[in-house]
Amino acid sequence: MSKTPRIVVVGSANTDLQFMSDALPRGGETIFGTGFDMGFGGKGANQAVAASLCGAHVGMVAAVGGDLLGTETVRNFKSLGVDTSGVRVIGKAATGAALILVEPNGENRIIVVKGANDLLSPADVDAAASQLAAADMILLQFEIPLETVYHTIRFAKAHNVRCMLNPAPALPADLAELGAADYLIVNETEAEVMTGRTARSESELDGCLDQLLGSGFRRVVLTMGSKGALLATASERVHLPPFPVRAVDTTGAGDAFIGSLATFLGEGMAEQEAVTRANLYAALSATRVGTQKSFARRAEFEAELARRRKPGAASPRQ
Repeated sequence: MSKTPRIVVVGSANTDLQFMSDALPRGGETIFGTGFDMGFGGKGANQAVAASLCGAHVGMVAAVGGDLLGTETVRNFKSLGVDTSGVRVIGKAATGAALILVEPNGENRIIVVKGANDLLSPADVDAAASQLAAADMILLQFEIPLETVYHTIRFAKAHNVRCMLNPAPALPADLAELGAADYLIVNETEAEVMTGRTARSESELDGCLDQLLGSGFRRVVLTMGSKGALLATASERVHLPPFPVRAVDTTGAGDAFIGSLATFLGEGMAEQEAVTRANLYAALSATRVGTQKSFARRAEFEAELARRRKPGAASPRQ
């Protein structure tokens, strides 16, 4: 590694509460479940953890509630090496949470309460100005108010700090406000929502990319899951192939891609190499159940990358 990059994530932090049961209760009914799992999530938090595990110095600008889940969220960040000086605790708010009800066939029903995430404001960004101005990369998503996203992009541009935007979950937004971001990371659904176009064929996807690049974005990375990723600029489009794995849970793979990509770029790697590595980092996360707990540490990732690049190395069957 040529340097240890400094990355600051301005984004969401949630707690996922997963209940497994043989059936769902009817109105007024209480039943016994078959399992329970609690995990830490939120796209911002996931990307911060992935970047930290990849070796970056990571700070989080976020909002949590003054409840037990907020306390545990901050503790989890600290245990994974994420600086929490930019995390505001809002006493009367609830920490963002997701209730996930899972039936034996794997079908789930999810209720998300944004809670304190909806209260992350431009003032929180300004309060972290010194940390943000010293960053090599700022990461953003759409699980916080769009006003805060726009303000952060303007801050990054004014302070000449590279900015990476992941517009997820997909929402209509002002492309004129977003176009100053240095990197736009989208999947096919997000590309459709941002442009108002369909992207069901290669030519339609090209049209979406043309529109996004024409809106001011200088680099767009289209993530395509098991098909790899496409790096698009005004002058070229390069497909970076996937790494085959036996996927068991793709939850959080997109966040793994983004957090690792920011780290690799921050270390000074060429863009195509950085995207290639991020493809593998995301693929490895899909081989384990869970979100943050599925992310690899850097040494493990580098060992797998070396194995994959060894002449004659066999890849796991899909």
